[in-house]
Parts: sequence; structure tokens; C-alpha cells
Amino acid sequence: MKAWVLHGINDLRLEDRPVPRLGGDEVLVKVEAAGICGSDIPRIFETGAHTLPVIPGHEFAGVVADAPEALSRLIGKRVCVFPLIPCMRCDSCLREQYETCSDYDYLGSRRDGAFAEYVAVPAQNLMELPEGLSFEAGAMLEPAAVALHALRRLGVREMESVAIFGAGPVGLLAAQWARVLGAKRVFLAGTKSAQAEKTRLLGFADFLDIREHDAAERIAALTGGAGADVCVEAVGDVRSVTDCIRAARAGGRVALIGNPRADMRIGKDVYQRILRKQLGIYGSWNSGFYRGGKNDWAETIAAAQNGDVRLEALITHSFPLADLARAADMMRSRREYFCKVMVCGNTIYPPRMH
Repeated sequence: MKAWVLHGINDLRLEDRPVPRLGGDEVLVKVEAAGICGSDIPRIFETGAHTLPVIPGHEFAGVVADAPEALSRLIGKRVCVFPLIPCMRCDSCLREQYETCSDYDYLGSRRDGAFAEYVAVPAQNLMELPEGLSFEAGAMLEPAAVALHALRRLGVREMESVAIFGAGPVGLLAAQWARVLGAKRVFLAGTKSAQAEKTRLLGFADFLDIREHDAAERIAALTGGAGADVCVEAVGDVRSVTDCIRAARAGGRVALIGNPRADMRIGKDVYQRILRKQLGIYGSWNSGFYRGGKNDWAETIAAAQNGDVRLEALITHSFPLADLARAADMMRSRREYFCKVMVCGNTIYPPRMH
């Protein structure tokens, strides 16, 4: 099979690799669509992966192409995949909080992932992709579940105001979830005119360009001086974290979900705001995936099916697998606007806008 193999920092190669051999609990998934996550770019160009060499890619959907006899019923199923592989032994796993597993494996960073024609996946990590959802939508389920997980951590309630700092894929997905959960007003803060247009097309009127405004001050003004009930940091830099703390009302809640770009140092005055406003600060990572009962992935699939959360509307670019390096370089250089970049069989270039 063809696969993109990361050998080291800025050393990504398209290679011929053997189709993965399956363990007893694994199935072989033919990858039909894979998203390039924002975290994949520093992994490829700046930091490397936890394990090297490795095939990156953790946002994907496809078809089960092969399976052991005991799992043969899964062959031909359309599936999406939870990329975190829990140990099933630690305290978190015993409580079914797999996202906080202390000894996890991970597709695309700790073991081979989806920037390839085929990937081996533990059967317990599969969810069936309904016929009404495309493979591209299936590849968007992972970031959508991440966004939902953060808002569930915050306990967003009806008629609350929500401010989201960062209008990339996760920020725009968080905004849609806030609307689903009944938020009375959703503010999105970003830096690009194209982000403002994408925000408008998704039905949100309150986009704050941080190049032109102090977003925290504007949110205070637009909420009668109170600030937002809930703030979500979806960028991973200190300015965004600081603005979330400044924008939150007294007694408000803040979720930090952006992958940090560097070490952060917040000022004494910002720290004092956490104390004096008695803010709740929540970390959120990955998503909740449970084999029984309600979970972030099942809820995301249902919302995508009924149109409450628009997944494909965030896709701006689609590249064939052979052009993945070109796609990653475009994202690193930021030479043009992109939201979600997809790798799949259908080439659409230049970008499509929804």
C-alpha cells in the first residue's frame, strides 16, 4: 500500500508499505477520507511524533476491508474511528473515562494512522457510519466530538452566552454545539476575514476580529458589562487564554482545549481575575467514547444526521493521498485560507467554499 511515513522532523515520505497485519482484536480499515488536524502540522514539521517512524493521521473514516473470523461480521461496514486506544487497566479506564487513560496508545502518533490506504484498528474503537453521512463527514466526527466534549465539561445550559476564541475547525464546531445546547448568544473571535465569512455562513452574527477590537471589551459591552457565561479557548496561545479569562463574567466557566504552541506565562492581573471572579477553569482533551450508553461520538453522529451540526461545511480543501505533503505545506505556510483540509479520492482544488 501507499503510505506517508514520518521518519523525523520535516521528514515525511511517501512509501510502499506492507498492508498491516492484524492482531486478534483488530480489523483492517480501507481509508476513504482523512482530515489533517492542526496538531499534525507541528508533529510533521516541528516536534516529531511520540513514536518514529510512524504513519500520521487520526481523523478518518472508511470501510472494513478485512477482519479475523471472529470479527468477520464487520467486513464491508462503513466506519468512523476513535483514535485513542485505552489500556483498559488504569483507574480512568475502569471508570470508562478512556480519554484520561494513563497508558494509552494513539493512532497517528504512537502507532500507525490513517495517512495511508489501509490502517489496522482495534474493533472496540469502531462506530458504524450511517449511510446518510459521507466519508468526509465521518472524518470530521473526531474534531466534532472533541468540541462537544469540551462543552459538556463546561455544562453549557440554555440561555447562556458563549464566547469562543479561535474560529478554526474546533472553534466553529464548538459554536455549533453551543447553539444545539441552547446558548442564547454565541461570540466567535478570530483574525481573518475568511473566518468571518465562514462564521456568517454557519449562521452566527457575532464575529469579533481581534485585529480590530479588544474582543474581551467588546463582549463585555455586548453583554451589558457582565461578560460571557462560558468562554472556550480553541487556539492554544497566551493571548487567547488571557482574553477568555478577561471576557468571562463573575462566576463564569472557561474551557481550555487549544493545543499549546509554546510555554505560557499569564500576568498577575489576569491571575487575579480568576480569583476575584471565582472562575471555573476546565481542561478538556480528546472526547468521551463508551461502548455502552450515551457518548460524545454517538451524540455527534446523531447531530450530523439531523443537520444540527454541519460537518462538511467546514471542509475548504480536498487533496488526493499522493498530494498530502503539498496539503501539509500549504497549512504550515498559511499562504491561503483553510478551515478543514481533507485527504480523500476526490480532488477539489483550489478550495471550495460553503
